[in-house]
Amino acid sequence: MGATFSWPTTRVLSTHCMARDAVSPMTYNLTLLLFGVGLLAGAILPRFLRRTPVSMPMLYLGGGMLLPFLWADIPRIDPIDDGTLIERLSEMAVIISLMGAGLKLDRPLGWRSWASTWRLLAVTMPLCIAAMAVGGIWLAGLPLAAAVLLGAVTAPTDPVLAASVQVGPPGQSGKEPEVRFALTSEAGLNDGLAFPFVHLAIVLSVTGFAMNGMLDWFTVSVVWKIAAGTGVGLLIGWVVAWLVFRLSPPDVVSGGFVALALTLVAYGSAELAHGYGFIAVFVAALTFRRFEKNHTYHHALHDFSEQLEYLFLVILLLALGIAVTQGLFADIGWQQVALALLLLLVIRPLAGMIGLWRSGLPMAQRLSISALGIRGIGTVYYLAYGLSYSVIDETVARELWALAAMIIVLSVVLHGIAAPKVMKHLD
Repeated sequence: MGATFSWPTTRVLSTHCMARDAVSPMTYNLTLLLFGVGLLAGAILPRFLRRTPVSMPMLYLGGGMLLPFLWADIPRIDPIDDGTLIERLSEMAVIISLMGAGLKLDRPLGWRSWASTWRLLAVTMPLCIAAMAVGGIWLAGLPLAAAVLLGAVTAPTDPVLAASVQVGPPGQSGKEPEVRFALTSEAGLNDGLAFPFVHLAIVLSVTGFAMNGMLDWFTVSVVWKIAAGTGVGLLIGWVVAWLVFRLSPPDVVSGGFVALALTLVAYGSAELAHGYGFIAVFVAALTFRRFEKNHTYHHALHDFSEQLEYLFLVILLLALGIAVTQGLFADIGWQQVALALLLLLVIRPLAGMIGLWRSGLPMAQRLSISALGIRGIGTVYYLAYGLSYSVIDETVARELWALAAMIIVLSVVLHGIAAPKVMKHLD
């Protein structure tokens, strides 16, 4: 009997030990320690940084860059090999941020009241995509599909890193400063509306300009997915609001559970309906916000979303900093650096000014909205998603990752220094 069970038992124990050794306990515990320190820094340091040109995202990036020098056995982060994990983490960060953005917008939806938003979406974003695609071909020598993907992933204003230029918590009675409102609403919607261009890059990489591929792209990726995302967001936002405000007293319902449930139900439902989940989450948040507009319960939902968003921000920026030190920029040249600076200092500001031309806004506000288009976590998600479905050579894919990371790093530094001063002056 003993001989019968000794071999399989030994095999199971051996396999279990090998699985444990795959992730060292020291590595796991140090990782927990680092993220804990990062979160603690996010809670304590902001008040001490107010009078300095340093922002928390800059500290997280810099800390991530230092870690490989301080921790020799730190796991290697590879954007190609770890693409699926990066995609999922950044996806969660973006949808939670979109929920928070929708919950804090008090201004009623309308053609005139949201005029600056529509201009940024209809004019500025397509101009940025086209300009970056041309720049990718001309300066970086990218193939067409990769250049279009570059334009699509770098066009949206990031809802995660743009917190410093967004409106405050709910309860401003629709009187948000125009610059903050425009950047918040733009970040809420253009993360979803950039998706058709990501799908265009995927189609170009697979079928080129084949008529069937272009027709499917327009009818499905443009018309249906936008409509489905909007419709699902309206429905889920209204249903969840009715359940919370009509079926049960909001005071006894956990705001954190509702915020997370609203985010996940809206996103999951839209994706199952083959719609854009990003649009659904933002629309659901707007719909929920307007069901009982003046209820203080919205503050609990917003605060929870903001804190959860910060958790993912710490993880992703530390990881980005680590990847940079581990060689993410190894093959980057002056052309890629020039293209990154061109986007942040010329393309986005110029496209923003064109979009806001004859908008009636003062020049200072137009310049601020145009210049403060922060790039960040949304770019990470879109690139990971686009590369997982497209047919793009690995060498080109690594160049895209290096270029996108360069844009994010420069945006964190340049906007991190400039945004507080600009917003303080405007406020």
